[in-house]
Amino acid sequence: MAMPMKFNTIISEMGSNISGGQRQRIALARALINNPSIVILDEATSALDTINEERITKYIKSQGCTQIIVAHRLSTIKDADIIFVMKGGKIVESGNHKYLMELGGEYYSLYTKRK
Repeated sequence: MAMPMKFNTIISEMGSNISGGQRQRIALARALINNPSIVILDEATSALDTINEERITKYIKSQGCTQIIVAHRLSTIKDADIIFVMKGGKIVESGNHKYLMELGGEYYSLYTKRK
């Protein structure tokens, strides 16, 4: 859904007249506007399409801020420096994507199921 009046579009209370993806993009813009050194993102791109998710991920990375990301969509975390895999509320594996794939454990199982 495009914003008919661009920046002058009136958004209703609780954003009921915009999509979930638009709400997420607005929330991300608010979080990033002051150039934070650390940003915590919990399912922050779950309502976005792959193209917008990649754009936002590239932008955040270009800003040089530390990211702590909670995500179920593995494409969101694939390029992270360190990935923590949790099961039953405990960390069961950690490492980067390449290492975890070579390990052949929980992450590998989740990743190959999603493909």
